[in-house]
Amino acid sequence: MRRLLIALGITTSVLLAGCATVENPVTGKSEHTVMDEKSEMAEGAKAHPQILAEFGEYKNPQVQAYVNEVGQRLAKVSHRPDLDWHFTVLDTPDVNAFALPGGYVYVTRGIMAYMDSEADLAGVIGHEIGHVSARHGSQRATRQQTAGIGVIAATLLGVVLESQGLPGAASAASQASQGLAAGYVAKYSRGQESQADKLGAEYLTRLNYDPHNMVDVIKVLESQERFAADQAKAEGRTPKAGGSDWLASHPSNEQRLSEITQIANQYKAPASYVDEGRDRYLQVMDGVAFGESAEQGVTRGRNFYHEPLGIALTAPAGWKIQNSANALAMVNGEGNAAVIVKSVPPKAGSTHEEIIRNAVKPVSGKLEKRSFNGLPATHFSGTVQNQNGQSQAVELTLVTGPSNTNYAFIYGAKDQQSLQRAYPQIQQAESSFRAMTAADHDAARTWKLKTVPLPSGGFAELARQSPLTTNAEQQLRLLNGVYGGGEVKPGQMVKVVA
Repeated sequence: MRRLLIALGITTSVLLAGCATVENPVTGKSEHTVMDEKSEMAEGAKAHPQILAEFGEYKNPQVQAYVNEVGQRLAKVSHRPDLDWHFTVLDTPDVNAFALPGGYVYVTRGIMAYMDSEADLAGVIGHEIGHVSARHGSQRATRQQTAGIGVIAATLLGVVLESQGLPGAASAASQASQGLAAGYVAKYSRGQESQADKLGAEYLTRLNYDPHNMVDVIKVLESQERFAADQAKAEGRTPKAGGSDWLASHPSNEQRLSEITQIANQYKAPASYVDEGRDRYLQVMDGVAFGESAEQGVTRGRNFYHEPLGIALTAPAGWKIQNSANALAMVNGEGNAAVIVKSVPPKAGSTHEEIIRNAVKPVSGKLEKRSFNGLPATHFSGTVQNQNGQSQAVELTLVTGPSNTNYAFIYGAKDQQSLQRAYPQIQQAESSFRAMTAADHDAARTWKLKTVPLPSGGFAELARQSPLTTNAEQQLRLLNGVYGGGEVKPGQMVKVVA
């Protein structure tokens, strides 16, 4: 629930606040709101450090300065140039961009990897500036108050984790089960999306960029959706609804794409626009991390490696690894069972018994000593008392890893039957926990984007040299905006993974 509220840039105090009447900077019309401009700025400033704690700021000064420079130029030609605007690149492979009220705009290095020019990046940022300029976050906060705070519900596994006294893993758990209100709170209205598209196009033209780059951005992200669907079909899975994270929170369809094209066509001829900045953009992206970062651990197939912690583990066949800044989740194919892996803070205790007594606080239960690849472990199965005073079953395993750091493997499932069916796989996952070997260190090398001339053999030739192991040629085409159609001439600079 906290993460959903942060994503909106609002807090419970704001939701319960009284309404004010303000003038919308874009429309000039008066509107009732729970957030005036001062409140917008305060809530954005309050949520900003939490966003950085959740996702991490990408530690590359050149990339941060570049994105900030593009964003500031767009902000100055927006309807709210006097806001104290902030533009931040987040250290996550998620393909996403979003904004908080008060002028806080975020793009991920994940979405930047798939953009092809500075103008494409400006299209993404301009769209988010449009949401802030038109006060869409404030409008959603007002709508949220009308709906009632009870509409936001904790996820299933989040409830389990909270009852076990181990906060912080809920973000990983939320990926393993869907919040009841996720669809409601994640999406802007159709009218708000259309308005942000129009404003983004307007801001691009004010800086002499071609507004058709907004069309290109949507096409690139829709290509990701097709790629994901093709992958799922090849693996016998049901495609994930919503495609990329950005399209999931910024819904797109053929009608919307047609509308963006019509908006762009209203502006002056492309011949009058400045260079789209492809060469500048590729220079900045050369060397940018691709995929997960070493600081948060990397996934390679079914294996997960965390070099700073010196640990590795392997997911059961058919299970997916979902990594976040706070915890790791391994989720079964049906999505109804998972094991959450989280480091235990030292203050919880120095022995497994102390940790269970202090952090889990069981009402009853039993302990069983185990060992994983030479590392001491203790399994606990019992009951705890939740916040409502009711007894709740809890099952977890503690294991002491390198540097005497303790880790908790927390069992979670939709129901007891799902847990029982997944039990052998959960035990298989925890028994794979190990100190990293030399082979693990070699497999854990991080990936980076590089720019190279396209050879005469095209993407097929580049794929043979790529560390990408699944459909490498198609992934490289996706990375360069030509998945499912389009060509790149030999000698033209393209992005590869190295």
